[in-house]
Amino acid sequence: MRPGPLQLPALPPLSIYVHLPWCLRKCPYCDFNSHEWKARAGQTDEGDAIPERRYLDAVMADLDAALPLVWGRSVHSIFIGGGTPSLFSPEGIDRLIGELRARLKLVPDCEITLEANPGTFERERFRAFRGAGVTRLSVGVQSFNDEYLKALGRVHDRAQAIAAVEEAASAFDTFNIDLMYALPGQTRVQLQADLDQALALAPPHLSVYHLTLEPNTYFAKYPPQNLPPEDEAYAMLDQITDATGRAGLSRYEVSAYARADHRCWHNLNYWQFGDYLGLGAGAHGKLSFAHRIVRQVRFRDPRMYMEKALAGNAVAQSEDVALADLPFEYMLNALRLREGFSFAEFGERTGLAITAIQRALDKAEKKGLLARDLWRAWPTEQGFDFLSDLQEMFLPEG
Repeated sequence: MRPGPLQLPALPPLSIYVHLPWCLRKCPYCDFNSHEWKARAGQTDEGDAIPERRYLDAVMADLDAALPLVWGRSVHSIFIGGGTPSLFSPEGIDRLIGELRARLKLVPDCEITLEANPGTFERERFRAFRGAGVTRLSVGVQSFNDEYLKALGRVHDRAQAIAAVEEAASAFDTFNIDLMYALPGQTRVQLQADLDQALALAPPHLSVYHLTLEPNTYFAKYPPQNLPPEDEAYAMLDQITDATGRAGLSRYEVSAYARADHRCWHNLNYWQFGDYLGLGAGAHGKLSFAHRIVRQVRFRDPRMYMEKALAGNAVAQSEDVALADLPFEYMLNALRLREGFSFAEFGERTGLAITAIQRALDKAEKKGLLARDLWRAWPTEQGFDFLSDLQEMFLPEG
């Protein structure tokens, strides 16, 4: 790798993200790179709805081309996201994890997460994923209310959601439930019913996301009616934090609640400005070198990605992170964490002295959005509530 302007004292931990881009149906709120598999019928190998074999061939070719960038580094976590990765067969996931193990140095307790949707749930399927090497399942429930599930375009119902989570609990030592709140017409009573059902299933990890109207989604073009007003959404967030706290889950990140020893290591690595190699259609990655930090993006369209990756050229964009952008890039991640960041880690991950953000720290503290001591800084309760305002204080001046 060519020289750059930084001097990093050490490289951060490395994770792997693998994107499997197909879904049964595109949800109207989703801005991820996901594609309905039915549109691909007749264009697949082996007569399957998804070109599983060819796509995994492409991911492995992608990894082979990227290996020189991460050679010799240990991998602490793997996250298989989508799309709906649980549409892939257990045999396909077994192949994927096996080939990753063959090419990379995984630490003995490497966390391997697979995203799964209840609409793809079959009895014993989750257990088969566990047998393939998955150590953690993330179940995309979103709601236990059939009315809201229909409004969100989900392909499962309440009964399937409960059955899927129960199966996940029986097959995995740790798992996550994804929920959404501030849904169209949702009241706090209805939110509490969702929370009560989720917490009754005793998840060791719960992720709860505010429904937002992301650009280039169906909901952005045709906004749903009766979305709760902003003050009601804040009250709902307080309600979520109270309910999860009573259930023994602590809020360690803006949208994540976990029991002791069940935090998601992969996501923590993102928020602590660790490195991740992104593989698969549209996958993003961030890799550090001694004198530079690089962000990469793979080709987005699955068919184009497969063609490019199999030809040894899966990367659509590769750019150095500018020195002036590093404080904001770091804070965009680190300030999502309840415990914030240490000044020593800021220096290790960015190569910058703490003086580079001194003015922004002073301003954030004065506004009551940030607290600090001699060693670290963290968002206050107000800072958590107005996180975007806090993060923007670290944008480059000028």
